[in-house]
Amino acid sequence: MPRILIIDDERSIRSTLREILEYEQYEVEEAQDGVEGLEKIQSGNFDLVFCDIKMPKMDGLEVLSQLQKSNTDIPVVMISGHGTVETAVDATKLGAFDFISKPPDLNRLLITVRNALEKKHLVVETKVLKQRVYKTQEMIGDSPGIVKIKETIERVAPTDARILITGENGTGKELVARWIHEKSNRSKGQLVEVNCAAIPAELIESELFGHEKGAFTSAIKQRIGKFEQAHAGTLFLDEIGDMPLAAQAKVLRALQENRITRVGGEKDINIDVRVVAATNKDLVKEIENGNFRLDLYHRLSVIIIHVPSLNSRQEDIPSIANQFLKTICEEYNMPLKQFSKKALDALQVYNWTGNIRELRNVVERLVILGGQTISEEDVVSYTQPLGLRSSTADAGSGVLDEVLAAHDDFQAFKDQIEKIFIEKKLRQHHWNVAKTAEIIGIQRSHLYNKIERYGLKRED
Repeated sequence: MPRILIIDDERSIRSTLREILEYEQYEVEEAQDGVEGLEKIQSGNFDLVFCDIKMPKMDGLEVLSQLQKSNTDIPVVMISGHGTVETAVDATKLGAFDFISKPPDLNRLLITVRNALEKKHLVVETKVLKQRVYKTQEMIGDSPGIVKIKETIERVAPTDARILITGENGTGKELVARWIHEKSNRSKGQLVEVNCAAIPAELIESELFGHEKGAFTSAIKQRIGKFEQAHAGTLFLDEIGDMPLAAQAKVLRALQENRITRVGGEKDINIDVRVVAATNKDLVKEIENGNFRLDLYHRLSVIIIHVPSLNSRQEDIPSIANQFLKTICEEYNMPLKQFSKKALDALQVYNWTGNIRELRNVVERLVILGGQTISEEDVVSYTQPLGLRSSTADAGSGVLDEVLAAHDDFQAFKDQIEKIFIEKKLRQHHWNVAKTAEIIGIQRSHLYNKIERYGLKRED
């Protein structure tokens, strides 16, 4: 039920408005002057305010001015028995939704209430939608790798330098690209994204450069390509390592000359685009294998930003998981859940092959299937989809069977299992001996002794 506040020093006006509005099923509160009205607005949640202009202590225009300074979305309808065109104009300039003279006309009053409430609803809805569409997610983490990325973005974003973002699938390369655009001088322009791996080779040139009508069989009308769409903005070429060589040559020309030609066209089109590229491949190896152009690589990699894997920044996992937890609970309109400490510990030691993307999926699964306080047991049960969990278990059983078959002596079997366990934990924690010792519950000196005893060596 919408809540309406009436601010007026005349009791008769307040009573009349209350009677009308309550008859129309609105919840009504009153304030006898501007000071009381502002206090009620600050402590309550109102959808509409009626405010008299001439009042003791604080007049209505001052109340309106105070509300505008607080950036409230509440529509305010001014009412006055001494209404003039000049007063109405002043109120409108200050942000009033409407102006009604006393005594109020019933039909006019109800129409104004309906329109004001509709406006409030639309304003709130628009804000929510804009946050969903345009809000760039925060880059969470205080690990050295993430701090370095944030510092690099601050330094290079205001320039027009081309940037190559590298990293495994799911590490957040797109998020880095978005922050580069947000902090650049081109932030008012578009960020146009192209997933080079998702577009068939025969269509990639049309997608990037556009085409003229009749350029090929299905070209029934002219099409504007991504380079033109990103004019005065940023073009994000994701998975650039999967771009066909023919398209690479045209992209190179566009970067060299700042102009393109549509497929089937003859006219050169000038472009002003900043290109940010990303890849999960080793482009140096791709160049050696003849799959990527060396000259294009040099054009794209003026600045290289490497996004570390989630496994290499495990200290960031609790804060990332909690942020995902909050966001997903809001999206599902569910009461906010929380992780137990052991649940967060379990998430930290898990092997995140899918990185941030996998972590988000797991948190979403835990929100849906876990308890109000997500436990370690929930994490163990729901971290992996059933199929992957069973295949992992089968793989573990295979290793155990091999060790059992190889050893009849109990001590030899025990040593072999211990060696496998320690080697796996060291790899999982990237050979951080101190952290591994803490996780598995032994002293660091004992772990060093076992590493030497079993001849374990870190693989380059």
